Amino acid sequence: MTMLQHCSRILSDRLRPDGFNIGINLGRAAGAGIDDHLHIHVVPRWEGDHNFMTVTAEIRTIPQHIEATYAMLLPDFQLLAPPEEKNE
Repeated sequence: MTMLQHCSRILSDRLRPDGFNIGINLGRAAGAGIDDHLHIHVVPRWEGDHNFMTVTAEIRTIPQHIEATYAMLLPDFQLLAPPEEKNE
């Protein structure tokens, strides 16, 4: 739960979403791919962020290149890593 709070805070600070969709996958049948694996999706959402692309073509669009988003978020997430993992 602590990591979920950290992730939500970082995304709020950097991306300024209006809200989040948060989902948990547990087990192979739930989409985790491994029997006892659990992972959480944190998806930032904005008012009106769905458009005709999603409705007509099942395509999702993002407002900037994924590598730019990664570069913007990486420093904040690196601060969460334990000291021994920060230099790797």
